[in-house]
Amino acid sequence: VQLQASGGGAVQNGGSIRLSCAASGRTFRNYAIGWFRRAPGKGREFVASITWSEDLTYYSEFAQGRFTISTDNSKNTVYLQMNNLKVEDTAVYYCAAGAWATSPNTFLSWGQGTQVTVSS
Repeated sequence: VQLQASGGGAVQNGGSIRLSCAASGRTFRNYAIGWFRRAPGKGREFVASITWSEDLTYYSEFAQGRFTISTDNSKNTVYLQMNNLKVEDTAVYYCAAGAWATSPNTFLSWGQGTQVTVSS
């Protein structure tokens, strides 16, 4: 499974960004796709995950109500729409393919990160 994350950038407090994760490979639909983030000086943190059929989605507490994860099966892409961004959302965001879980250790394939910077 190969993953390509994109869409990061710099926004002001309260702004919005949509991240994309393009998947390829023969078996990527067998896995859930999760978004994680790593803020400076911190470990990887679960953000949200989804199955390709969209019958299952799960959000971390901080993402609930502000972030929306979705899929476009025609484009083999998973999106993370992030609204009402806060300074504390500043991090490198990664997408990953793996089991239906929140631990990064259960995710087998990782895309490169994309930087999101929120300024006050």
